[in-house]
Amino acid sequence: MRFLIPLFIFLGLVAFLYKGLSLDPRKMDSTLINLPAPSFDLETVLAADKNISKKDLLGQVTMLNVWASWCVSCRQEHPLFMQLAKQENLNIYGLNWKDTRADATGWLQQHGNPYKISAFDPDGRTGIDYGVTGTPETFIIDKKGVVRHKHTGPVGVNEFRDTLWPLIKELEAES
Repeated sequence: MRFLIPLFIFLGLVAFLYKGLSLDPRKMDSTLINLPAPSFDLETVLAADKNISKKDLLGQVTMLNVWASWCVSCRQEHPLFMQLAKQENLNIYGLNWKDTRADATGWLQQHGNPYKISAFDPDGRTGIDYGVTGTPETFIIDKKGVVRHKHTGPVGVNEFRDTLWPLIKELEAES
């Protein structure tokens, strides 16, 4: 019977690893869902003398996109955000995470700026408060400042059309 112990340990490890391989990293739930978004007060990327805080997001449904100039995946979603920014009824804000102001500003000048305002989080503390594990990540925040959805990875047309846009419209209809 003693010789079966290593076999059971091995089978347990195989089952554990198999379960882990079947998880979808884009479906990472946030512990913030249905909780107030963390407060912040940060300089903006384009103007060090201006700040943005959570209070500036209240009263509107907000799509908060965490991005960085060094983020390869951010380049994938950027053209979609540029198209979406032309819609007057969509509030896209940015959180520039663990970047330098010069690199972030240069990136926005080169690729275009879809954000109403982009907060500058060079040390990543605000991102940590939001549970950011990497870029890009996108949060939908309701009018009361409550996180209602988190999308990990680049936002594609299908994700926006099928998940984010219906949620945004639903939240906008709430009083």
